[in-house]
Amino acid sequence: MAEEIACRKFRTIFISDVHLGSKAAKADFLIDFLRYHDADTFYLVGDIVDGWRLKRSWHWIQTYNDVVQKLLRKARKGARIIYIPGNHDEFLRDFPGMHFGGIEVALRHVHEGADGLKYLVLHGDEFDVVVRNYRIVAYLGDWAYDTAIAINRGLAALRRLLGLPYWSFSAWAKLQVKSAVNFIGEFQKFVSEEARRNNVDGVICGHIHHAVMEDMDGIRYINTGDWVESCTAVVEHFDGRMELIHWVPELKAAPRTDKVIELPARTPKKVEAA
Repeated sequence: MAEEIACRKFRTIFISDVHLGSKAAKADFLIDFLRYHDADTFYLVGDIVDGWRLKRSWHWIQTYNDVVQKLLRKARKGARIIYIPGNHDEFLRDFPGMHFGGIEVALRHVHEGADGLKYLVLHGDEFDVVVRNYRIVAYLGDWAYDTAIAINRGLAALRRLLGLPYWSFSAWAKLQVKSAVNFIGEFQKFVSEEARRNNVDGVICGHIHHAVMEDMDGIRYINTGDWVESCTAVVEHFDGRMELIHWVPELKAAPRTDKVIELPARTPKKVEAA
């Protein structure tokens, strides 16, 4: 039996793309992650609830309620929780500035790290030309993605029977398609340019389900990933250091950290007085 580990406390935790309402949502993985990780501030960086799928076919199970209750409980205990809606939970974009059970809604937010670096936090779908301009194509792509996720679930069940850890077929397949890889690169470039226009040091986003931390021509690009394929979150330590965590419950006695950010040290941008 795996040895229990203590709860780790951070300054900030960033989570996105949980897709509660989709059968692919790994809510049990997220509940396990939240059991062992806590923070003063949580950012929910969009697509926490999957309104698109709930409109097509209602699917809401107890573990989805458990995720919501876990977050509300953290808010009651004093954590600040900022919910930045994405395209799948865009119905919340009508309520900027509102508070629901201690969770505040914002369209985007500037987060200042403990080291003084400033990050623009947004979901990122506004930089996806398919979602913005070709909604019907986006829905068709969503259907194709569902098919890949269904294959993913079958393989995951087989791997569990064989005693193997979780592995995402859909995430692997996506990175084998040249057009998908090119799309990821273009998305990262456009989002980083938005951070530059806002005179901040970096950007933290979600949307494309591809967790990574990179330096994009002087801008710190951080994508939180998702809880459908990769089961990843980004955490900020109390010294401002950012860490990308890939959480697999079967390995929680020794959780795997994909990458601790190793970008060059930088002085926060100075904004000149008008």
